[in-house]
Amino acid sequence: MQGTIDGFSYGWVTPVTAFLMAWLGSALGLRCTTRSLIQEDSWRPGWLALGAAAIGSGIWSMHFIAMMGFTVDETPVNYDRTLTFASLAVAIVVVGIGVFIVGYRGATVGALLTGGAVTGLGVACMHYMGMAAMRLQGALTYDTVIVVLSVVVAVVAATAALWAAVQPRNFVWSLGAGVVMGVAVCGMHYTGMAALGVHLHESSISPAGDSGVSLLAPMLLGPLIFLLLAGVVVMFDPLVLEGKPDQQTARPARQPADDVFAGGRTR
Repeated sequence: MQGTIDGFSYGWVTPVTAFLMAWLGSALGLRCTTRSLIQEDSWRPGWLALGAAAIGSGIWSMHFIAMMGFTVDETPVNYDRTLTFASLAVAIVVVGIGVFIVGYRGATVGALLTGGAVTGLGVACMHYMGMAAMRLQGALTYDTVIVVLSVVVAVVAATAALWAAVQPRNFVWSLGAGVVMGVAVCGMHYTGMAALGVHLHESSISPAGDSGVSLLAPMLLGPLIFLLLAGVVVMFDPLVLEGKPDQQTARPARQPADDVFAGGRTR
């Protein structure tokens, strides 16, 4: 027997809150990626790692906040805690690979396509790994065509967002890029959910695992606190806000040599 699925049991509260988390994480992460490209220095790996962690935390929080509104009428839905939090690590690591590719290769076509593909696959991997953490009295089934479509949405949007991140423009630009990626992550999520079906078992045993409510607190508090701290770091770096290198720090070693050369020509 097929289960009756409702992905919006709290109305628009969960999708709107989920989008805000995805937008915040994406905007901060993409801005950190931009910062790593503005000026070559020893902090580049740190900025890229911070960006990957911000994007990964944002999309992970988005997924499970959205899942708070997911119910199956005929069975309670619980979650395996270990697999749930393992999906966070997967999101950060895989997205980080894509971010580092763009961070070190720059705005080349190859880097953007590769980084976007890896980042998009990271988003999709996190989503379906999170779905695998569900515990209910039934088996999950998926429409293959819609699953493929959801992955394509994630890859295309991630590539577009990374392209926006490598443009050395002001902070508002990154906020817009965050909107693009936030919409894409939510679109990928709900496209993937449209592919879902639940084939119910006859067992009356309650599924093992933690309820969605019991996971809400760590999902909101942990990633949200991290994203707020990341936001503080971003706001206190002037290059992040300006979107362009400071002329006095961008070429500290070349200026004296240029002056000497110019002086030699005028003599």
